[in-house]
Amino acid sequence: MSSPMEVREKAGRDNDEDEDDSDDLNLRKSLPSSSQKKTSTKSVFGNKVNSENVKSSHHLSFSNKYELVFPEPLENDNDEEMWDVDDLSYRNRWSSVDTESAGPSKSVSPVLSGTSRLSKDDSTRVPLGKNNDYINASYIRIVNHEEEYFYIATQGPLPDTIEDFWQMVMENNCNVIAMITREIEGGVIKCYSYWPISLKEPLEFQHFRVLLESFHITQYFTIRIFQIVRKSTGKSQFVKHLQFTKWPDHGTPASADFFIKYVSYVRKSHITGPLLVHCSAGVGRTGVFICVDAVFSAIKKNYSFNIMNIVTQMRKQRCGMIQTKEQYQFCYEIVLEVLQNLLALN
Repeated sequence: MSSPMEVREKAGRDNDEDEDDSDDLNLRKSLPSSSQKKTSTKSVFGNKVNSENVKSSHHLSFSNKYELVFPEPLENDNDEEMWDVDDLSYRNRWSSVDTESAGPSKSVSPVLSGTSRLSKDDSTRVPLGKNNDYINASYIRIVNHEEEYFYIATQGPLPDTIEDFWQMVMENNCNVIAMITREIEGGVIKCYSYWPISLKEPLEFQHFRVLLESFHITQYFTIRIFQIVRKSTGKSQFVKHLQFTKWPDHGTPASADFFIKYVSYVRKSHITGPLLVHCSAGVGRTGVFICVDAVFSAIKKNYSFNIMNIVTQMRKQRCGMIQTKEQYQFCYEIVLEVLQNLLALN
């Protein structure tokens, strides 16, 4: 178990998208707190989405028509490439660099470059165990129309925090992990592979054992099913690990389609506990995911929503959520595409 001081010395990777500090999103407007209901609404006109509240049209059924616009992948889709994990079972986890996306855990170098300190609001941090030990993770609660959406935003595990990560997953009864990065992008390590690479060989820790039950590849994300076992009690739980593999090395995806389908699939997979989301530092792409997921939930129920307010709520609970203007704009592009396609079906 890492102490708070030890982990803070490791420092969080707050530049996980390799953008200049000058591109940092600076929200200057004072908005209502997360407990307040929004009353004003604005419409969508042409190709613009106003930063004020947007009300989805009541005659649109997001639940029924969304699947027509963006059909989600089935776990036995023809475009999936099945991997034989046994062929990779004897690979050294840290011995080589591989920039290919997807697949079972790619072996990476143990040196993590470009790290820096990430400050957090201690009131929302996720405590570990009876001693409330430290991990670089924050509870995020997004309130919209008196409904609350609950997440954990966290840094991608480091070699000496992997057991802490799995402890957090188990203690919070998380059944889904959304990973929005590849292990290596552009030759730079973004996240250590923290899962077993063989069906036959579990990943052993002092207090936990993690087993890979199954996995396969879709066109734009990888699905893995893990079983976590607490050694002292034998208690276990299953976790669905969904790794998005189409985010480019720099900037944001050229097309929103894949990310829209991914976010929807993650939401439909969620059953228990907070939805756990991470990228590299757990702020940039993680913030985009949480914002878009909250908006999709609002659209599905014909609720109004305010993207700026959602981002402000996130930033009050974890510093730097949505790091750049480009990421902020991407949230609007995603939502606009969904609304336009729903209107076209009407």
